[in-house]
Amino acid sequence: MDLYAAIEERRAVKHFDPHYVMTSGEEKELLRRALLSPTSFNIQNWRLVAVRDAELRQQLREVAWNQAQVTDASLLLVLCADLKSWEKEPQRYWRNMPLEFQDFILPAIDNFYRGRDQVQRDEAMRSCGIIAQTLMLAAKAMGYDSCPMVGFDFEAVGKLIQLPDDHVVSMMLAIGKATAPANPRGGQLPLDDILLTDRF
Repeated sequence: MDLYAAIEERRAVKHFDPHYVMTSGEEKELLRRALLSPTSFNIQNWRLVAVRDAELRQQLREVAWNQAQVTDASLLLVLCADLKSWEKEPQRYWRNMPLEFQDFILPAIDNFYRGRDQVQRDEAMRSCGIIAQTLMLAAKAMGYDSCPMVGFDFEAVGKLIQLPDDHVVSMMLAIGKATAPANPRGGQLPLDDILLTDRF
């Protein structure tokens, strides 16, 4: 499937075949593509928790309004972000660049994030949103459907996956084979309602 078709056909699917299993090769290819997603300063702050344990999936379903896709999808990812990735060996993000560039960019990373907790959190959510969209479009192109989820108890999910203190949960993403089509689109706003020129 080409990119334009994937964009047009991607929908939030709620019902997945619980017996369908993605191959390990398909999963690796999906994640390989997702890791090409952009992040500010290339800090790659997303952390993806692939939940494979059936009992843990059931526990997550219980704190996610009993939504079936949590247990039934082939792949369940909890999309998290490391709020402090910017200061954890930042040279690794630019190791392939000349030293002159590293000497410029590494202090810039520190100056941008240090002492700015809201910026760190905002960047975490932006990064997770970008990789989520990449995952959903890549999954669709590979013949799979997906469902991004925020309908759950974030604190409870964090405890279940043993989220480190300096990380946040952004969303969950279920990917698999749909057993029922998505509901009709609820109503897209016309472009004229959302596109402004120069100023509000």
